[in-house]
Amino acid sequence: MPDSTTPPTAIAPVAVSRLERILAYRWLWTLALTVFVLDQGTKAWIDAFLPFGTYGAPGAITVIDDFFCIVHVGNTGAAWSMFKDRSTLLAGMALVTLGAIYIWRHSLGLRQLPVQVGFGLLCGGIAGNLLDRLLHGHVIDFIDLHFGSYVYPTFNVADSGICVGVAIYLIQSLRQPQ
Repeated sequence: MPDSTTPPTAIAPVAVSRLERILAYRWLWTLALTVFVLDQGTKAWIDAFLPFGTYGAPGAITVIDDFFCIVHVGNTGAAWSMFKDRSTLLAGMALVTLGAIYIWRHSLGLRQLPVQVGFGLLCGGIAGNLLDRLLHGHVIDFIDLHFGSYVYPTFNVADSGICVGVAIYLIQSLRQPQ
């Protein structure tokens, strides 16, 4: 029975369950978890089967001659070894970034599918490299590509998720400016 202070035409707000709020971001969660698991799985395999420091040394696995090798190296910096030996600082920045994405999720438009895809890849990659920094003090990199005399910086699955995620978000932002 309604109380006397509530007008009969007032509609009670619909309660949104915690599960419904989580499911609103299901693509973000699914892709973040997928990238994280693939990243950590491949790094565990590399760590178990390739000796550390196999870059340009015996033990590296040649997949395609003069183009693609699998190696086992550590990176204490960011992309292209920027901020070398700053793994603790970069771990802190990763935590701040993940927190900022959570805090500003509504402003970022994370309920849109393309944005969820981009940020899912990005967050999974950030989390994968963050865990490496916490466990090993460096990020495990293993994908080594050569283009003629140019040697691309060695990278991993998390790095790929970060780059592709940022690219998707930038493209989406340019296509649909707010």
